[in-house]
Amino acid sequence: RIGDTVTLHKAGDIIPEISMVELKKRATDSVPYMIPTHCPECGAELVHLDDEVALRCINPMCPAQIKEGLAHFASRNAMNIDGLGPKIVQQLFERELVTDVADLYHLTEAQLLTLDKFGAKSTENLLTAIDNSRHNSLERLLFGLGIRHVGAKAGKIIAKHFKTIEALMAATSEAVAEVDSIGPIIGDSVATYFANQQVAELVAKLQSAGVNTDYLGDDDAQVIDSDWAGQKVVLTGKLTEMTRKEAQEWLEQHGADVVGSVSKKTNLVIAGTDAGSKLTKAQSLGVDVWNEQQFVAAMKEDLQK
Repeated sequence: RIGDTVTLHKAGDIIPEISMVELKKRATDSVPYMIPTHCPECGAELVHLDDEVALRCINPMCPAQIKEGLAHFASRNAMNIDGLGPKIVQQLFERELVTDVADLYHLTEAQLLTLDKFGAKSTENLLTAIDNSRHNSLERLLFGLGIRHVGAKAGKIIAKHFKTIEALMAATSEAVAEVDSIGPIIGDSVATYFANQQVAELVAKLQSAGVNTDYLGDDDAQVIDSDWAGQKVVLTGKLTEMTRKEAQEWLEQHGADVVGSVSKKTNLVIAGTDAGSKLTKAQSLGVDVWNEQQFVAAMKEDLQK
């Protein structure tokens, strides 16, 4: 309850979990929290998926979900439509200028000029950003569509394997799950998503609007020849001299395959501070482990070659 004193521990070395409530310290006027049963935006009944703790609204026409989906689609790691933030999305939705992500590609100058605080320059910039996003590689589109369990990395792995959205849409959950480091949970999620007729219609609308749905492989063309090529590397813990994303991008640019879990096939684990179960598993399997300083030194050495 609000105001409770609790004891926490790190579940699986990472996630904070409440292990005990100090009932003797609970305020006498404390009242139980009423867990919601219906979506506050659209009124649809809330559900638990796969025994998750989270309550979810699964109404595909829920206005809140549509707006969040539009903002996610435009975000930097997805389609990277600069200038299309939540406030602009809110206005577009309220004026009924967009109902799905494909509608973004049919926005006109006259429509955008009706938005609050939108002038000629901001309109031009947004239209240019939308147009540029048509040419993104498939992995950005997959992430932008908001498929459950499919993050930016999984989207890239899947796109690189299937090459086209048509091949992916025709794939079974087993075929997706067999892709290296993907697995059955993501496989089922991807297959279920593309089995939806509304999704097929959305993809057709995107293609009709000139949005690329093929894997372009631009990143592969920029891979530098180095000793890292083909190495399976796991990043764990907190890095101080760079972000995890920056470390991953450097490794991938130098040919390494950055994976999310430790196995016998892992070549190296780079462990920052507060590294947890991945470090323990690496040590039990005899996998090489570097600290951040060793990694930074190797990066500098690579520059001198």
